[in-house]
Amino acid sequence: MSLEIKVPEVGESITEVTIASWLKKDGDYVEQDEIIAELESDKATFELPAEAAGVLKIKVSDGETIDIGTVICEIDTSASGGGSSEKKEESAPAAKEDSGSSDSEPTKTGEVKEMIVPAVGESITEVTISSWLKADGDFVELDEIIAEVESDKATFELPAEANGILKIVAQEGDTLEIGATICNIEVMTGAPDSSSGSKSSDSEAPATASSPTSSEDSYAAGHPSPAAAKILSEKGIDASNIKGTGVGGRITKADAEAAQKSAAKPAAQSSDTSDEAPAMTAAGSRNERREKMSSLRRTISKRLVSVKNETAMLTTFNEVDMKPIMDLRSKYKEQFKEKYGVGLGFMSFFTKACCEALKEWPAVNAGIDGNEMVFHDYCDVSIAVSSPKGLVVPVIRNAESLGFKEIESEVVRLAKKARDGKLSIDEMQGGTFTITNGGIFGSMLSTPIINAPQSAILGMHNIVQRPVAINGQVEVRPIMYVALSYDHRIIDGRESVSFLVRVKELLEDPTRLMLGV
Repeated sequence: MSLEIKVPEVGESITEVTIASWLKKDGDYVEQDEIIAELESDKATFELPAEAAGVLKIKVSDGETIDIGTVICEIDTSASGGGSSEKKEESAPAAKEDSGSSDSEPTKTGEVKEMIVPAVGESITEVTISSWLKADGDFVELDEIIAEVESDKATFELPAEANGILKIVAQEGDTLEIGATICNIEVMTGAPDSSSGSKSSDSEAPATASSPTSSEDSYAAGHPSPAAAKILSEKGIDASNIKGTGVGGRITKADAEAAQKSAAKPAAQSSDTSDEAPAMTAAGSRNERREKMSSLRRTISKRLVSVKNETAMLTTFNEVDMKPIMDLRSKYKEQFKEKYGVGLGFMSFFTKACCEALKEWPAVNAGIDGNEMVFHDYCDVSIAVSSPKGLVVPVIRNAESLGFKEIESEVVRLAKKARDGKLSIDEMQGGTFTITNGGIFGSMLSTPIINAPQSAILGMHNIVQRPVAINGQVEVRPIMYVALSYDHRIIDGRESVSFLVRVKELLEDPTRLMLGV
């Protein structure tokens, strides 16, 4: 009995995941609850356990992106540990002997099997021919993989639907609609003897170093599989420098993992001696490389464009004199760290100031749900953190009830988990207001994009010494520009400007934060 394992639901609004890696191989015996794969969503990485004991049959390769509910593998629960593989090993030689002893020659039946682009998923209307693994005129066997096809969601393999001679209709790079003809197969009975060759009588001649093998002549030679291509792209390695060990010389995932990045070879100088003056060329490399967008990056792109299109977003600006906060930090930062074990940063001041201002202007802390406005009597503050995989926005829950020590500790904890890629779905869901700090990268001024479904985001920037008028006198002060982007559908100009002014007042007189006035 085969048990289908499907991609489980992993969190609200997550509709697809990517196969990060298989921890078990196809045909391995697995125990119930044993971890067999790691999956990545746009928010987190999680493990996939086996739902029963048995022999694993993998359906989806590493690097592929699939929808929630898709069958990812099967487990043959009737097979005992190791038994299935032993039977396969015992039966393999026998099968080879049987096929070797057969003297039947393949014959054409006159039937032509038309292969069309299959339906590969809901809402997918067209696909692109990624690569042909067989050449035009090759003999193919039933269920043999002959091509790789890409949709906007995943890459999948195309198996032959009959034994026979392949006649390619659509070329690599062509985009076809679902149901369009991709190739034809001239159906044949029997199969050519692999020991004698299928196309040329010259195969009886002994192979020499100067005569290329069939695997080198095939299209698959030197072409990476989708999983291998992803690894090579991440390493920045050219596939042409790798000799594949897969079928037909194809570069497998193992080949890609074993490959080491080699130094770029200098361009060969032309030996052409021409009377014409040589063209002037600029020094330096002109190499290019392409990387497939990660699931996280694709999701971020969709959401940012959606926010720009679906909200009436405006930005208002102000400036904050940071001298009072900097003086306070200089005076007490050592005692603060010694007592609480965490540094006193700017984020706790901004978080506390925003929470106080949100209480006074609740529309800035609200959101739109259909035709309703949702107001919150709590402040779940999202903080934008740059991680190796992209921008993530973990949430500090009930920030209005936390002190400086609790806020700083939570910021450090969430930032570390983000850098390590260990944030959970719960830690990134929700949030009623966002703070982002572009100043740590040197940004002087920006217009941050709203983190939907929230209605406002505060942007912090770098601190620069500027001359300002203080009580009629020009003084040089550490000034930070702050920006509030807001959704004008729910927040009016009076509320947005008043909110930012209140934040400015609290930051320029941090004693009021301590006293709550």
